[in-house]
Amino acid sequence: MSSEPVSPLPGIEPEAPGSRPSLSELSRQSDRLNALWKQVTRHDLSDEARSRAILREAALALDMDLAVLGEFNGSYKARLVHDPLGILPEGTVLRAQEAICQIVHQTRAPLFITDLEKHGDFAGHPLVLNEAMRTYAGIPVWTGEEVEGVLAFLRRAPTPDGFEQADIAYMELVAGWLGHHLYQARQRIQLERHALTDALTGLLNRRAAEARLQEELARARRHNEGFAVALVDIDHFKRVNDRYGHAIGDQVLKVVARRLESGLREDDWLARWGGEEFLLFLRGADQQESAYVMQRLMGHVKAQPISTEAGSIAITLSAGIGLPAREDADYHAAVELADSCLYQAKSGGRDRVEIRDGNAVFWPAQIIKRALRDNRLRMASQAIVDLESGQVVADEALARVVLPDGTLVAAGEFVEAAEGLGLMPEIDRYITRQAMARCTTALGNGVAGPDFAHFVNLSPQFLARRDLVEEMLTNAQNYCETCGITLGPVKPIVFEITERQFLSNLDTLEADLKPLLDFGFRLALDDFGSGYSSFLYLARLPISFLKIEGWMVANMRKERKIAAIVESLAGFARREGIITVAECIEDGETARVLREMGVHLGQGWHFGRPELEENQL
Repeated sequence: MSSEPVSPLPGIEPEAPGSRPSLSELSRQSDRLNALWKQVTRHDLSDEARSRAILREAALALDMDLAVLGEFNGSYKARLVHDPLGILPEGTVLRAQEAICQIVHQTRAPLFITDLEKHGDFAGHPLVLNEAMRTYAGIPVWTGEEVEGVLAFLRRAPTPDGFEQADIAYMELVAGWLGHHLYQARQRIQLERHALTDALTGLLNRRAAEARLQEELARARRHNEGFAVALVDIDHFKRVNDRYGHAIGDQVLKVVARRLESGLREDDWLARWGGEEFLLFLRGADQQESAYVMQRLMGHVKAQPISTEAGSIAITLSAGIGLPAREDADYHAAVELADSCLYQAKSGGRDRVEIRDGNAVFWPAQIIKRALRDNRLRMASQAIVDLESGQVVADEALARVVLPDGTLVAAGEFVEAAEGLGLMPEIDRYITRQAMARCTTALGNGVAGPDFAHFVNLSPQFLARRDLVEEMLTNAQNYCETCGITLGPVKPIVFEITERQFLSNLDTLEADLKPLLDFGFRLALDDFGSGYSSFLYLARLPISFLKIEGWMVANMRKERKIAAIVESLAGFARREGIITVAECIEDGETARVLREMGVHLGQGWHFGRPELEENQL
């Protein structure tokens, strides 16, 4: 039985009968394959260095003067080169038609020229005329399903007897290995790009920006340079999504990213920080320059409405800029300052820039962050009196922050920033626990009876945290069991919700409140009259107390219409069995007028300022 001749080495075609290679030739081929394998399997080199080593080994094994791995992307680029003669430096770029390798790339087939000088198409090529190259071998380099490049070998001597089959197989083997490494490198680069790039805008994502910020800080210290970090937010972006849909919102985000990017200085860079928020790094910028740069960029975005499939949409931006202090250990301080200033800019009316450096007094957002970290949050309480009898019948728990110098910061100065930073759940958690402990102590010591109400503010952020609500209910049950008094179905704690924190889904709000109501807590609607959702709350929720907004109380004696509104609210509440509480009463005459209108309770400096509780958990 006859059989097909078997190739003695991988990748080498069998010779025709009668022309088998000699043992010495087989040994030579085996040796060069082993030498090549050693380079392929080196783990002490990077992928690129290993590819260069493979290229060098192949050029030496084939006795070639020049070996080039070139790639085509509109033009030809010598990506990796073994060139002891210094003919073609690595990175050289040529027009595609100037490269002999273009034919290999176009045809996707090998090309072997034994003497370039005698070839009609290439006899006048610069490599022949100027560098005396005579032999050319080009092998397509495949990466997956595509020919990404061409592996070329050139020699100054011609090859009159043609190319041996073993040499061709060797070249194809080298091309295959290089293609494999190129493919892996390309896949790795794509994965890294996806991991570090925001898919929508193509900018750096937050993870990549944080890594680069740390590098920038180290660089700034080495060169004794400053920098600024800016956080930029698209004003009222939620309205765009709500009105036009997220697809249009994505179009707006991409255009804003491009406009910001196009206006950057040479060494600055931009990242998508999250949502509609962008981070800009401004290298070497001081307060004045960074403010100028940001105002220019914001003006560029604002100057022309953004064209979308839903029509033109006018966009403005708010920005906060933070500059680090010299003693800052990392970039976080500058970012936190920028974050604080951003919320200051938004709360100050939007479409503006706020800036502070690391040596300045912290803005409210920074205050509350550090207060929570350093355990400097405290509870104060303010008396609430019966306007008819003048007796104190309730109090309200108020959050305070103690600065390092002992100064107290009132809740009104930091609550909005805390809401924006998502810190309200922790604040509410602390204050509710303090209020319950105070209630338990007052009941146990006989200072107050079960009818004495303790008002505590709760944010929607806290109510949405089921774990915190369950923890609070467990604490409440423990306090009720230790107070020494048997309480009825109605508990002394009254939770205030405010219409300024209106949740569009009242079904969700009702579900969040149900465990509290089932336990026996009552609800107060705070700041009634400050917004448009007041009557929706009254219609849907079991409100026990109605707290009349302070601005109405302060202005009712000057404005007849406001006084009429307050009086009508008092009458409505009485008919519905709801207890009214007037806030911000600062004088006796206002208290008298409210009492005559039928308002039940009063709160304000006329009856007493908030006092810090001495014994806190």
